[in-house]
Amino acid sequence: MSLFDQIKFNADGLVPAIIQEQSTGRVLMMAWMNRASLETTLTSGHTHFWSRSRQKYWMKGESSGHVQKVKDVAVDCDGDTLLIQVEQIGTACHEGYKSCFFRSVVAPTTELKVTEPQLVSPEKVYGKK
Repeated sequence: MSLFDQIKFNADGLVPAIIQEQSTGRVLMMAWMNRASLETTLTSGHTHFWSRSRQKYWMKGESSGHVQKVKDVAVDCDGDTLLIQVEQIGTACHEGYKSCFFRSVVAPTTELKVTEPQLVSPEKVYGKK
C-alpha cells in the first residue's frame, strides 16, 4: 500500500508534521503538509509545507537559508500525523531560536518563560519582524 493511501489528510487536505532534529531528538517545529508539499519533500530531500495563514506552499529556509535536510519520514499508527527527522541548518524558528518551542509554562502559574537563547535576530535574517 502506498504512503499516500495510508495518510489520513483532514477535510482541508492537510496533515500535521512534527519536525524533529535527528541527532538530538529535539522537537523543532510543527507545520502542515498537503500531498504536494509531502511529495516535494520526499523528492527534494528538504522540507516543504502548506501555510494555512498565507494559503501558500513554502520550503523551510527559502528566505532565511535555514533549511532542513530530511533524514527520515514516519507515519503514526493512526495515519494522521507525520514525524519528519531532519538535519537542521541554522535555526528552525522564525523568531531566531533553535526550536519553535523555546517557551515553557512556569507552574503553577500560567506565565511563559523563555528557556533557551535567541541565536539570531529575526531582523537580520528577514530584514523586518
